[in-house]
Amino acid sequence: MSKINKLKILNDPIYGFISITNPLLYDLIQHPYFQRLRRISQMGLSYLVYPGAHHTRFHHALGCMHLMQRTVGVLRFKGVEISDEEENALCIAILLHDIGHGPFSHAMEHSIVEGVSHEDISIMFMDSLNEAFCGKLTLAIKIFRGEYHRKFMLQLISSQLDMDRMDYLKRDSFYSGVAEGNINSERLIQMFNVENDKLVIEEKGIYSVEKFIVARRLMYWQAYLHKTSVAAELILTKILKRARELTHSGVVLSASEPLLFFIKNTINKEDFTPDVLKKFSYLDDFDVVGAIKAWQFHDDFVLSELCKMIINRDLPKIRLQSEKASREEVNTLRERATRMLGISDKEAKYFVFEGKVKNQAYNKEGEPIHILHKDRTVEDVIEASDQLNLKALSKPVTKYYVCFPKQLLDEASI
Repeated sequence: MSKINKLKILNDPIYGFISITNPLLYDLIQHPYFQRLRRISQMGLSYLVYPGAHHTRFHHALGCMHLMQRTVGVLRFKGVEISDEEENALCIAILLHDIGHGPFSHAMEHSIVEGVSHEDISIMFMDSLNEAFCGKLTLAIKIFRGEYHRKFMLQLISSQLDMDRMDYLKRDSFYSGVAEGNINSERLIQMFNVENDKLVIEEKGIYSVEKFIVARRLMYWQAYLHKTSVAAELILTKILKRARELTHSGVVLSASEPLLFFIKNTINKEDFTPDVLKKFSYLDDFDVVGAIKAWQFHDDFVLSELCKMIINRDLPKIRLQSEKASREEVNTLRERATRMLGISDKEAKYFVFEGKVKNQAYNKEGEPIHILHKDRTVEDVIEASDQLNLKALSKPVTKYYVCFPKQLLDEASI
């Protein structure tokens, strides 16, 4: 019987050919935990705004692995010693960095499981896989947790200029068609170096870094925080909240077994046993979409109407503004909703609600992006750049929103 060839080449629309360079990477990609990422949308419900944005976490993870392989090659060329074991661990860590995402990625981060981040769940999956693969992921997990002595390796996986951000900006820009988010990842990688165990960008790459930071800001406002995407994702969380409320009051809802488990049970970090992790691994976008399709015909008006909003893309009006909506304005909208929709004050909160979104392209309080000058001195890109707008981009910008059903506009101008 012939052995399976585990050295594969995949065709990617962003980078061309991506290589799976060893059998362990192949086996991890083939594992059901990783294959599940094919059914997790990368940009949540953004496809309701940008019809092409149907790509998945699976695409993104493979893209990140490819960028890591390219980066290791560049660093070795510049004299940075990286062993084959370290390279393999870096590729594993970046491949699995998002494996803990739930349905629709960030859109439902704290709706399915409360108080447990996708990073926490990613670590749980990694530990489980490490057991299944007889400890072969130990170094990757050590790097991912920031426990490895070579600190620049963590920066490649998680920092303000890492493989994750470089892939998602380029990939999300491509699939959404938002050209402003496109970055030159190849140029950035060619400019990488390591100085005193810090990941740095050589001085001549500073313009590519400036472009990267600006692209990130534009992608957040134009795509990730697009007001229609925000409205859709908020409705999605309201649907789960209502489903949970009805279930706890004794109403029987039809849904897949994994989804019903997380609706019926409030799961915290301490409750995440191996059995719960297994149940979570069966959960993806399809469970949620299937449930919403069924629930649009439910007798409960609130659940039914919220589901129809997503299925038919009949989303609520959302207003983004620099000032928080007044209590009087929100109360007026809620009173109008109770009267026009024939619902209670409590139910009106599912249809009229407020909140805020924040965009910070560069966090000067965090680990900076280091620029390496020709005299070997290292400086924060904010100080090294002659672009004054980079200082402005490091300040968080907060916008407030108020959401309400469109039919409320029919009664009077608001």
